[in-house]
Amino acid sequence: MLLGGAMKRLILSLALAAAASGCSMVSPEARVRAKLIAAGVKPPMAGCMAGKLVRKLDAGELKQLAQAARLPRQQPGSMSFDELADRLRALNDPHIVGVVTRVGLGCAIAG
Repeated sequence: MLLGGAMKRLILSLALAAAASGCSMVSPEARVRAKLIAAGVKPPMAGCMAGKLVRKLDAGELKQLAQAARLPRQQPGSMSFDELADRLRALNDPHIVGVVTRVGLGCAIAG
């Protein structure tokens, strides 16, 4: 059985290990950015959009957006803006369409 000081060191070690493993996880923003780039959005634009999308859409909406932008059997970056817009409208979720449109326009204007 562990005694006082040894128990505290064990608990501290476990807490530090848990904190370190949490730091190594990929953030939702990084995942969204990577998916935007795979769909053909230029990296600076994807970087601008990712954080805003993560803040304005919930996890379910982000999942729907990822499914809409999925590129089956196509080259990364081959989806046109019109095709992405059609896929967004097909979701029948005006909130997602509105957020993506506003974020995209804002980032395009910001340059």
